[in-house]
Formats: sequence, C-alpha cells, structure tokens
Amino acid sequence: MSKIVQTNNLRIVRTRPLLTPALLTEEIPATEKAMELVNRSRSIVESILDGIDKRMLAIVGPCSVHDPAAAIDYAKKLKPVADQLSDSLFIMMRVYFEKPRTVMGWKGLINDPDMNGSYRINEGLRKARQLLADISEIGLSAGTEFLDTTFGQFYTDLISWGAIGARTVESQIHRELASGLSMPVGFKNRTDGNIQVAVDSIVAARNRHLFPSLTSEGAPAILETTGNNYGHLVLRGGSETGTNYDSTSIKKARQLLKQSELPEVIMVDCSHGNSLKDPVNQHKVVDSIIDMRSEGDLSVCALMLESNLVAGNQKLNNNPLKYGQSVTDACLDFDDTVDLLQKLAGSLSD
Repeated sequence: MSKIVQTNNLRIVRTRPLLTPALLTEEIPATEKAMELVNRSRSIVESILDGIDKRMLAIVGPCSVHDPAAAIDYAKKLKPVADQLSDSLFIMMRVYFEKPRTVMGWKGLINDPDMNGSYRINEGLRKARQLLADISEIGLSAGTEFLDTTFGQFYTDLISWGAIGARTVESQIHRELASGLSMPVGFKNRTDGNIQVAVDSIVAARNRHLFPSLTSEGAPAILETTGNNYGHLVLRGGSETGTNYDSTSIKKARQLLKQSELPEVIMVDCSHGNSLKDPVNQHKVVDSIIDMRSEGDLSVCALMLESNLVAGNQKLNNNPLKYGQSVTDACLDFDDTVDLLQKLAGSLSD
C-alpha cells in the first residue's frame, strides 16, 4: 500500500468559521438616519473634489481605534465642532480598524480586539460595525483605510470616505477593490515618498475590473466593477523624500496628476512622514496649507489629522492603558485639535 503524501495546509494549525457580511448586517443594521448620512456625506466629498463645494474636507481622529468607548466619547466631542465650523470645513471622523505592520505588531481592532494575541476576528468585526453605527447615530460620517480586501464588505455601507494606504498602494488587488468601492478613495504615496505609484493607482482604479471575491452571503464570486472616478492623491511624506506638503512638492504632485490627465486635487496627511512622527508638527503642515491657499493654490482641498482625547501615545503593555490615548502613532490631544481646526476654518472664511 502506497503512502499518501499530504501537500496541502502544511502550515495551517487551525481553521475557524468566519461570519458572513449579510449576517453581521442583519445583526447590526444601518438605520435610515445612518444611510442618509452616508449618502449625503459621500456626495459632499465628491463635490469638494470636483471644486463645486468650496469647503475643505478634514478627516480627523485617532491613528487607530482600540477602545470603542473612547472613540464614542471622541465622536461626541467632535460633532459640535464639526457643526460650528461647517461653513468652512466638512469634518469627518477618522475611524481606522486595521493597522499594516512593517514587521510585526498589533494589527488593529478587527484582527485582535482584545489586544492579547487571541485574534477574535468575528468579535472584532462586530465591534467595528457597532462603532460605525453608533458614530453615524451621533451624526458624524466616518473614513477608514481598506487593508484586508474582504473586511470592507462587513461595514462599507457605513463608510463615507476610504483610503488605500502607503504599503498597499502598489497592490493590484487593492486597486481593483477601490475601483468597486461606493465612496471616494484616497491613495497615499508609498512609504519611501514615491508619488507616481499612487497616481498610477488612481488611474487603475478609474477603470473596469473583474476579480474574485466573496458575496455578502459568503459565497465565492467574480465581481465586476465600473471604476471609481473619485480616486485622489494623498501626500503623507516619505522615508527617502522627507515631507511633501510644501509648495514645491504640491506643484510636483500636480504635474504628475496632470500628466496622467487626472484632476489636480490633493489631500495632505498632516501626520506620518509629514509630521516626522511628532504630532505637534501637524501645526506646521496646516500653516503651510493655509499659506498656499492664501497665495491662490487651491489644489489642496482636503487634509487628515491624527488626534485623540489625550496627546501622545502609549505602549500596549501599559497596565492599565490610559483612557483616550493612542496605542499606535502619537496624536494631538482634542483641545489642540480644535484650535488647529478653528485656525484653518478662520483662514478659509477670511
């Protein structure tokens, strides 16, 4: 009798069931209020990118969400600020659930909601969707990064703006994903600072694609997309090129967009490489944007700030964790964030 040689799943030690998007949506449905908010918010962002709505888009919030309760407190504080400054800014909350890791580290609320390596992904998906539903009921729209190409189906109906991050901007499957997303999508320049790959991604995502995925019921399927005409460039600085929010960098980015026959509209991520990992430097970035706009360059029509209830960041092994403080990148505290938004809004209304 010949020996059976196994060639499959040699490094898989356990398989767990994953709930389906349809079941989670039934468990945590989007209310009519939430759906109207998302639909209206997406239209506003499109109008800002088209230059019809003259306000600036400001996506503001924690580097990553690890504590839904603190995120809700943040949203409740941000909502009146968004209302107060709504004549000049359209403020959306940054609600990031997934963290791309250069080597290893905590992968975000969805992958590891207990932050202890237990990886209760089903529970993470529930927490993520419930948080988005709760933020919508507060009256704030949300933006997030799409990292895992299947997770989005569990909550995209509650997302008004999406991002493809610096580590996945060259990925074909993320370009395909973006081509079918229902909201405007920002493409960040690569971690080294390369902008051309982000421009190429915008072009690719504007086109029709067919790719294998899963339906909301969890069945394998081939999805066909129409293409997303609201892809746009996000400048976040880079390890080799340094910051890229200054007027020279903006002009270079505009030229690359023009060469690819794309709209010359730009979002600036005030954190990451542009802040040199110091959250206080986000003030310098905003000041530069204000100066450029005062000189007549309106191509920067959106920005992103990393902000939390408490300034700075902390290590995951802190016991107990400080409430409202980031466990990933350091953030501005809330009061400092409000001052910054008010300064920006004031410059736009002058």
